[in-house]
Amino acid sequence: MLTVKKTKPGNGESQVPNMIAQGTSIVGDLISNGDFRIEGKLKGTITANGRIVIGETGEIEGEMSCKHADISGKVKGNIQVEELTMLKQHAQFEGNINTKQLSVEPGALFSGECQMGKMIKEVDTTNKT
Repeated sequence: MLTVKKTKPGNGESQVPNMIAQGTSIVGDLISNGDFRIEGKLKGTITANGRIVIGETGEIEGEMSCKHADISGKVKGNIQVEELTMLKQHAQFEGNINTKQLSVEPGALFSGECQMGKMIKEVDTTNKT
C-alpha cells in the first residue's frame, strides 16, 4: 500500500514512496529523485538520490547507485553508495561495494570486495537520454 507523505517543497524528498512490490518483476533501468523500496525482483540498474531499501523478499541483479542502502534481500552486482551501506541479518550480497561506511549484521552473507572512504563518483540521477 502506498501512502502520501506530505513534505515541504524543495527538501529533496519524494512525496510518494516508490516501490516494487513482492510478486512483481521488472527488467530495465530505474531512476528516482527520492527513496525506493524493493520487495520484488529487478534485473537492471537502479539509481536514486535517496535511500534504497531491499526487503527480505527483494532481489536485484544489476548495478545500484544511491545515497543510503539498506539491504535485507538478495543483491548480485556492484553498488555505489554515497553514505551508509547496511547489510542486514538476512542479506545475501554478491558483488563489489563502494561506500563511505559499511555495516554488516551477523548472519549477512557478503561475497566480493568493498572500498570504503572517499566516493569515486557522486550519484547522478539526471536522465541523459
